[in-house]
Amino acid sequence: MIEEIKFENFTAFKKLRIEFSPGINIFVGSNGTGKTHILKTVYASCDITKSKKNFAEKILRVFMPSASQLGRLVKRQKVSARGSVEVFRSGPGLLDTAKLRLSFSNHATKIKSATIIGANNWCAIPIESVFIPVKEMLSNAPGFHSMYSLRDVHFEEVYADIIDRALLPLMRGPADRDRKKILSHLQKAMEGKVTVKNEEFFLRNIQGNLEFSLLAEGIRKLGLLWVLIQNGTLLKGTVFCWDEPEANLNPKLFRNIVEILLSLQRMGVQIFIATHDYVLLKEFDLQKQDNDKVKFHSLYRDEVSKEIKEHHTEDYLQIHPNTIQDTFIDLFDRDVKRDLELSANE
Repeated sequence: MIEEIKFENFTAFKKLRIEFSPGINIFVGSNGTGKTHILKTVYASCDITKSKKNFAEKILRVFMPSASQLGRLVKRQKVSARGSVEVFRSGPGLLDTAKLRLSFSNHATKIKSATIIGANNWCAIPIESVFIPVKEMLSNAPGFHSMYSLRDVHFEEVYADIIDRALLPLMRGPADRDRKKILSHLQKAMEGKVTVKNEEFFLRNIQGNLEFSLLAEGIRKLGLLWVLIQNGTLLKGTVFCWDEPEANLNPKLFRNIVEILLSLQRMGVQIFIATHDYVLLKEFDLQKQDNDKVKFHSLYRDEVSKEIKEHHTEDYLQIHPNTIQDTFIDLFDRDVKRDLELSANE
């Protein structure tokens, strides 16, 4: 489990510390407050436990700064400075909380100039991890991996990684009861099952095999979830990051998505979500049960220092500030005001 993260002079953050829930962590906030950067850092720290990549290299490939210069990830300032990120984890096989620390100068141009502390202990016990980016990628899977590995293409590595995980073969043996229940729920929502042939994904239903490129992007997202659960990627102990799950998804499917995410959390999957959507946020509030571990993290800019701060709560009503809810309340108020004005003029 990822317990905590600390940033100092890293991308948008001057100094920030966040403690995570072992269940679901939901990040809200205005654009530019660093939600995706938190998810990417968590994911990169987990991925290296299996890929055995250098942490600085993975961070570089996940963030893709200009000219692939590590120093450009240091918060911009006029003087020389160092940026750092620390991630803390606990779990079976670890004698104590493990810490992974990466630091580098804003003048750093090469990976070897970074300082990494704690990597051996951190990587001693592998963590299965998944990052689903905003852009759907399964429809682009054929040939993408070979192109990415052989050519210098400007794609963040999360895109290649999610295709790799989706193409993993099925686990041996039947799925357990919890996985079967979620898979059945997904099949009903997308009206079919996912198949793959020569790295190309299809939805198999009563119409036959439909190429993913011909499907609505929302259905592709459900299909990706189905694949990751079917092939055993999303199991107990997995760290699952999903950036804006609501993107290109019809709101009527949000209820299904939240139900599935809560079920995965009950199975022991730790989840990190960044969202801008009121309906998705409210579905978590309505569906979560007393034993569910859900923490809301609100990111905002301090009015005085203008630096990014974080407020967290397990109570939806205590999210502060909640720009998503404030916007919808304002929308409702404006709608009521217009109706009253129209009634008065009749």
